Amino acid sequence: MSSHGKASAEASESIERDESIGANAGETDSGSTDEVRTSNQEQESATEEPVVTPESTAVDGSGDEESPAGTSALERRIAELEEENSALKDQFLRKSADFENLRKRMQREVAEAAKYGNSQIMLDLVTIIDDFERAIKSADESKDFDSFYDGIAIIEKQFTNMLDRKWGLRRLESVGEEFDPQVHEAIMTEQSSDQDHPVVVEDYQKGYMLHDRVLRSAKVKVAMPTS
Repeated sequence: MSSHGKASAEASESIERDESIGANAGETDSGSTDEVRTSNQEQESATEEPVVTPESTAVDGSGDEESPAGTSALERRIAELEEENSALKDQFLRKSADFENLRKRMQREVAEAAKYGNSQIMLDLVTIIDDFERAIKSADESKDFDSFYDGIAIIEKQFTNMLDRKWGLRRLESVGEEFDPQVHEAIMTEQSSDQDHPVVVEDYQKGYMLHDRVLRSAKVKVAMPTS
């Protein structure tokens, strides 16, 4: 083969190699472009928000709805509580009315006790008044002063005995007793050589004890020992 023929053959082989390399490069570029396009599509798909449809909402929300059995039980419980509340309210109103009636009755009883609490002693007093009326009538008919005096003395004794026996009202007898400032009130004093301690010598007004308490002090004259 001549030198010109060899050169032509080598040129042809060089052209074929270049075309092969270009084809491979084209395939590589095409693959890279496809990969970039696929990556962009995946990113766009990832950023897109899911579409909510009425069907999906109905399916998702179906779990929150109460069952008919649960609703019926709740309604029964509400009815029971309302009935219990009504019963308690009625009971409260009845108790309030009973308390108000009790309060009014107690007030009435206290008022009646204050008004009529002395009924028994008043009855005892009118009995003594009856005795006085009989004594006065007897004295008016007989004109006997001594009998009248004796009758009055008897009535006075009966009266004081009744007060002491039934009501605890005791009259103090002070003459001859040692002066006691707890039950005596000295109206007058005099010096006496016969006494070595203060002694009541005259009773101007009787004193009275109600049970163990001084109801009224006796007004007395006291003999004081000479110094």
